[in-house]
Order: sequence, then C-alpha cells, then structure tokens
Amino acid sequence: MGAGGTNNSFGDGLAAAARSIIADARQILTDPELADPEAVHAVRKALKRWRALLRLLARPLGEQADLMRAEARELMRALSNARDAQSALDALADLRKNDMPFSDASAEKIRGRLAELRDAAEQTSFTPEMRERLSRYLDFATLSLERWPLRAIDFDTVVDGLNATYRRARQLMPDDWITAEPEHLHDLRRRVVEHRHQMDLIEPLWPRLGKVWLEEAQRLRNQLGACQDLEMLAKYTAPHQPLAPWRSRLVPAIAARRAAHLKTAARVAGRLFAEKPKGFRKRIAALWTARQSKNK
Repeated sequence: MGAGGTNNSFGDGLAAAARSIIADARQILTDPELADPEAVHAVRKALKRWRALLRLLARPLGEQADLMRAEARELMRALSNARDAQSALDALADLRKNDMPFSDASAEKIRGRLAELRDAAEQTSFTPEMRERLSRYLDFATLSLERWPLRAIDFDTVVDGLNATYRRARQLMPDDWITAEPEHLHDLRRRVVEHRHQMDLIEPLWPRLGKVWLEEAQRLRNQLGACQDLEMLAKYTAPHQPLAPWRSRLVPAIAARRAAHLKTAARVAGRLFAEKPKGFRKRIAALWTARQSKNK
C-alpha cells in the first residue's frame, strides 16, 4: 500500500491496507477453485496480516483492537489442526530434497498417512460453519473499519508500533540457535511474521532498500517456518503416533535438516536485526520526513 501518497495522512494508507486484507480474505472464502488445504493456508495468512495491522493500531484504538486481534487468533487456532498435518507434509517434502533415509515407497506411505490426517482434520475444522464464522468476523471488521478514526492516526504513532515489533523480534534472537527450544523459535517466527507484514506498510518510503528488507524478512520467516514444519513432523513420530514406525530414521534426518535451516536463519537474522531499535526508529522517521518534504 502507499504510505499516504501525496496526502499527509498516513491513516489513509492504513485504511486502504485494512480494506485490502478484508477483501482478500473474503475472496479466499468464496473461491471455488481453491482446494481446502490452500484455502486454510491462505485464510491463516490473511488473518496474520490483519493481526499485524491491529497490533499497529493498538495504541490509538485501544481495547477494540486488542479484542479483535484476540478473536482472530482464536479463529487461526480453530484451523490449526488441518494446518498441522499440512506442515508435516511440507516438512516431508523438505526432507526429500536431500537423501532420504528410506525408500521412495516408504516416503510415499508416510506422505499418504499425513494426507489422511490432514483431510480428516479439514472435515472437522474447515467446515461450512467455520466458513460462516469467518465471514461474520469479516463483516464485523468491515463495520468497525468504518468507525475507526484512521485518518487521525499520524506516522509517529505508527512508527512507535513498528519499532516495538522490531524490538520484540530482536530480543528473541537466541544466543545459540541450534539448541534453542522450538517454542522460543516459534515465538520468534511470530514476531518476524508480524514485522514482515507491518513493514509492507512503509515499503513505498524506500522502494529499493525496502524491497531488500522485505525479502530478508521473508527469507527468515521461511527458514523458521521450515523448522516449525519439521518440529510438527517430529511430533508425529512419537510413540503411538502415525509415523512411529519410522522414528529411528526420521528423527536424525529431521535434526540435520533443522540445523541447516537454523544456520541460515541465524545469518539472515543477524543482517535483518543488526540495527538497534533506536537507530531503526530514527531511520524510518527520517524516511517519512524525506517523503513528506518531497511531496510538498
């Protein structure tokens, strides 16, 4: 979205971003061409974008933004069972890029079991009732958007929110990436995702450098997401779980692949969060000031 364009109100850009997210989510729910796995993934992605925007609006909108962000999180959780099996399938595909510790026939059998789990989860989570629940939430979001005083929100308020998310993500960078707990890496990924979506808002302020920044944030998000997928695959190898028969061969392969992703993640994060939060905030504020001077 544009950062206010020739209009000095950054709130205009926030409103445009909000409308775009809501429209995208509605299109996903009504697209007959989208298979359920793709729809679940796309809906969750739209809700993440929406929650990142609501985080920026937390100070000016107060409790209403907090409540709507919490409800969006509950909707995402309601869809998580279907997504968990798909994540494990993605991890299996990731493992298959390297030498697998078993035959193609075994790999295909594992894939089949995970696909069955995903399909069963979709039948109980991404139901017509769930689609209706999502649709009602989007209706409420649309009505709320009309009442929010977004035009009155200035860039200083937004940059405070951007800086807070940047700081939270930076503080979560582990000292030792390889030994970091999965829960810690999951929290870091959530903050990186939020940061990535929020930085979309100001990318027009610095088109060339902003594009590189977003690519780096997306690269880190992907590496951490791959680790999360591998963790989900590992859970299915626990005793009495569907992939338990392959545990002895899957677990070492998962650990090796995870280590490779984390090595890359550490390198990317070091570049992305090299700047201290105070310096980051000054840079974003300076870009906005320069943009406003140019538009006068």
